Parts: sequence; C-alpha cells; structure tokens
Amino acid sequence: MIYLTTYERLASSPDAEGVTIYDRKFRSPRIKGLYCDGNIAVSNTLETDAEKACVLSEELGHYHTTEGIIIDQSSAANRKQELRARLWGYNKLIGLHGIISCYKVGCQTAYDMAEHLGVTEEFLLEALQCYRNKYGVCIKFDNYVIYFEPGLSVLELI
Repeated sequence: MIYLTTYERLASSPDAEGVTIYDRKFRSPRIKGLYCDGNIAVSNTLETDAEKACVLSEELGHYHTTEGIIIDQSSAANRKQELRARLWGYNKLIGLHGIISCYKVGCQTAYDMAEHLGVTEEFLLEALQCYRNKYGVCIKFDNYVIYFEPGLSVLELI
C-alpha cells in the first residue's frame, strides 16, 4: 500500500485540478505561499509535510474563493476574502468531521489531534477559534455535539 502525505493527497485532489503547484524559495522568509492566476507557490523552506499541507490548503482556498488582488489587507473586503480562503483551508483539512474523527480515535491533546489530521498545532488552534467564532459555543453535527467552550469536547448523541 502506498501512503501519501497530507500534502501529496491535497496536491493530487480534485480541489487542485486546474492549478499548477510549485516549490519555491521566496526572498522573505515570512512568505510561505502565494496564489496567482491558477498557480500556487509553496515555500521550499517549510520543514514538515504538515506545514506544507496547511499552506497549500489556504492557497487552494484563494483559488476557490478569492476574486482579484487582495494584498492590501487594510481593506475590509480584502480581509474578508482572506478569512474566506482560510476557512476553506480549515474545512478541507479539519472540518467538523475531522474533530469527530479525533474524538473517535481518542485524541486527548491539540498535539494528538494535529498529528491525527496531518496539520500543525497552530493551524488546528486557529481553525478551532474560527469555528468557535462561526458556530458559537457548540454545534450539533450528525449524531454529535461539538463544544468549543470551555474547552473542546465532543458528545455523541444516542
């Protein structure tokens, strides 16, 4: 059986069709990825597959959700598009299904969850905060209730 990393699965998924993905060295170490006109560049200095997957998911989010050039983040409309692209990435790599999957396999910490999902802890925690902002304290999903406060917990409904 051939095991593909999270990054490789995402890069070869239908969501990446029509996109050319490049490994690239950027002048600034702060730049991890960029999207422009059907091309995504991911920094070749990223150290882990999880980091690459998180960056690629956000850039694919721009491919699927962003219109125009949004570099100027002083614009509220551009910030809104940035958040939409990030949410797309969070949903692609984590989502409510992913949180439930972590519960089912017994993940106890953010580190365990991130490892299970193939993402960084930072990306996971940002996603959980985003979901808390979007859904409030909890959300019923399938046969589960996911609580975001006071801490993340999942309750299976019988």
